[in-house]
Amino acid sequence: MNAVALPRLAVTAGEPAGVGPELLIRLAATSLAANFIAVTDRGLLERAARRCGSRIELIDDDGAPLGERPAGTLRVRHIPLAAEERPGQPDPRNATHVLTTLAEAADGCMSGRYEAVVTAPLQKASINDAGIRFSGHTEFFAERSRSDVVMMLASPELRVALATTHLPLAAVSAAITAAGLTRTLRIVHAELRDKFGFTAPRIAVLGLNPHAGEAGHLGREELDTIAPVMEALRTEGMQLLGPLPADTAFVPAQRAGYDAVVAMYHDQALPVLKSEAFDRTVNLTLGLPFIRTSVDHGTALDLAGSGRADPSSLIAAARMALDLSARRAARG
Repeated sequence: MNAVALPRLAVTAGEPAGVGPELLIRLAATSLAANFIAVTDRGLLERAARRCGSRIELIDDDGAPLGERPAGTLRVRHIPLAAEERPGQPDPRNATHVLTTLAEAADGCMSGRYEAVVTAPLQKASINDAGIRFSGHTEFFAERSRSDVVMMLASPELRVALATTHLPLAAVSAAITAAGLTRTLRIVHAELRDKFGFTAPRIAVLGLNPHAGEAGHLGREELDTIAPVMEALRTEGMQLLGPLPADTAFVPAQRAGYDAVVAMYHDQALPVLKSEAFDRTVNLTLGLPFIRTSVDHGTALDLAGSGRADPSSLIAAARMALDLSARRAARG
């Protein structure tokens, strides 16, 4: 065994009836230097491997360090399903299973059992159909760790954080408050320094309205909330650009001048990111006391069970988790 143990990454399979279990099998087939711990049902993985036509060795996780991981091997923290999955048909009876896997991964990271958690996509509607109020991974991990968090999606070329996340468009304006935006910008600034290594991060802040409100003629959120928050934070030493009109903020000449973007709502900037680098984009939760990365796509129920789902985003998420873990370890 090598002297240095591989980092232990918890990987959740997400919605049992979605593509997550198959993506996890594909991830295990790579030669990435990580001790992947699948936090899910062992039988679910065995069936996913058959659907993928993959041979895999599943090993119960005993917590022991691992110096190397042969491709095609995967350690398992068994969390049983309530009902056997039917690909493409989410079953609300498995909602508790899904949430238990997330709790195990989060608690394991906070106790030091895992270095990071990588999450496959889940089906929010199925959990809500079980009578459990649930709005997403980001909110779950925030509540579990009692943290203020920010959702960021990152590709090799672009990083986009969100001031608001999963809200109806009609609710966005009221959700953009001075306190909330201040908190978001402070978290993004701190995480760009601590996780990504930028000594003086440059953050572009988008306006909410077309043309960033056009001096109040197209809305006052920029004048009343966004710009005053930015001005106050500049006095703390933050480099903040904007508020910028969203329709021109992503042209190459603009993008060269910043390290990340803070968008006001989910679909304001993410279509740009996903259209450019869908298979290389990673979802991160900033502000947690642990590293969490995820795919940038949904459960792809139409592909579930076919063995044809593209694992690129999950592999990118695992690579980013490894990079962030290594940077944290180097800081001591």
